[in-house]
Amino acid sequence: MKVLLRSDVDGLGRTGDVVDVARGYARNYLVPKGLAIEAVAGVTAQAESMRRKRALKAASDRTEAEATAARIAGVVVQVTAKASDEGRLFGSVGTVEVAEALTVQVGLEVDRRQLIGEVIKEVGSYEFTVDLYSDVAVPVTVEVQAEA
Repeated sequence: MKVLLRSDVDGLGRTGDVVDVARGYARNYLVPKGLAIEAVAGVTAQAESMRRKRALKAASDRTEAEATAARIAGVVVQVTAKASDEGRLFGSVGTVEVAEALTVQVGLEVDRRQLIGEVIKEVGSYEFTVDLYSDVAVPVTVEVQAEA
């Protein structure tokens, strides 16, 4: 059975795609959840409209991500944590703490899953990568200092 996807479905397709699926999958899952409609003769124009809208949104999202990347390029984020005299942290600094620091210091709301980097266990300077879009990523320097 051919259906027109109204939203992205993992492993099946993206908005505006006409795909061939099992009749039961379409009737029992895709159509009742509003993810797809049956592809009849007049649906071609609607599919093309959905594809155009998806392309415009993707271009807009990419432009926004590039602007954000330009804004935070070269940013150094300061994070303080309790540490021993030798510089070893009592605990660690990870993506959650870096995301909070970016929000407070730079004003950039990022999800911790957008940050790529190793868990920090010592005082020093480290680099994290902020993944803003599929191929737009920007490095951010994180300086971990001992609390006074």
